[in-house]
Amino acid sequence: MAHNRARLEKYQAPVAIKLALLWASLMFLYIYNDYFALYMPGTIQAMSQGRMGPLGPATPGVMVAVSMLLAVPAAMIFLSAALPPMLSKWLNVFLGLVYTAVEALTFAGPHLFYKIVVAIEIVASLLIVFYGLRWPKQKTAEV
Repeated sequence: MAHNRARLEKYQAPVAIKLALLWASLMFLYIYNDYFALYMPGTIQAMSQGRMGPLGPATPGVMVAVSMLLAVPAAMIFLSAALPPMLSKWLNVFLGLVYTAVEALTFAGPHLFYKIVVAIEIVASLLIVFYGLRWPKQKTAEV
């Protein structure tokens, strides 16, 4: 007896949407890793004393630098889909590599949970580079 198995519809998301979703995933990973770190003893006390982890004092310059570091991935969620394809491609490749390096520098954190999430962040940022480099070329009609 033959069964009629329904096949799921295959949807191929455009690369720009995949990149935007990867940047959004990366942002959630950043936020949750920092949130979970608040549960570690001494973290909130250090924050209330104006210290920002291994960066030391939370000076205005440090706060601006960290804000910019987090603002770029947030902006890339929109920019990945809104910029012209060639600009989006190379910006995603470049920033994906930059953020992979940043994540690698934070991997040495003292907590296992933090390292696990950073490893996932590295995979996500490398996928950004991968999809950026493999952005399909537009097919043109030959005359």
